[in-house]
Amino acid sequence: MKPLQISPETAITLSKQLGVPLEHLMHMPQHILLQKIAELSKKSGSASDEGSEPAPSDEKDKQ
Repeated sequence: MKPLQISPETAITLSKQLGVPLEHLMHMPQHILLQKIAELSKKSGSASDEGSEPAPSDEKDKQ
């Protein structure tokens, strides 16, 4: 299996965010890496949604 075709900067960032050693990340199957990135995205998306203000259209519906 060939290493992932990602830039060194991206590999380092993903390694830190996923908590995976860089060597493991570079030889991780692509479908597993994409799954882990999706999970990471869901976690960060739900965290940012909790602190956001309601959209203006939501305020109009409450009145």
